[in-house]
Amino acid sequence: MKIPGPDHPITISPNPKRVRVTANGIVIAETAKALTLKESTYPVVHYIPRGDARMEHLQRTAHTTMCPYKGIANYFTIGAGGRTLDNAIWTYEDPYPAMTQIAGHLAFYPSKVTIEEL
Repeated sequence: MKIPGPDHPITISPNPKRVRVTANGIVIAETAKALTLKESTYPVVHYIPRGDARMEHLQRTAHTTMCPYKGIANYFTIGAGGRTLDNAIWTYEDPYPAMTQIAGHLAFYPSKVTIEEL
């Protein structure tokens, strides 16, 4: 486990805008309670509360990855509009202590879905 710091800063803040995620023209998630995570030089990631996602379009997969700052990420595949988007969503269900704010939230790969700030 690594702790964010000056060499690898991570900030999490409430997003004042409404965030909508669509896949194949179908709204997968929409919320006014998104968190915006800024990590070092990486692109910004919007984390959406799981309760604001249409879970009927999501299927949990066995895929996992490990982030030294956040912990183990679990993944979901999206089934929408007659198409399947494999491992398009990740979530940290039990993140490291410095990242507990993102527990219970979903993040989406922008290369697989459309993410809009409204």
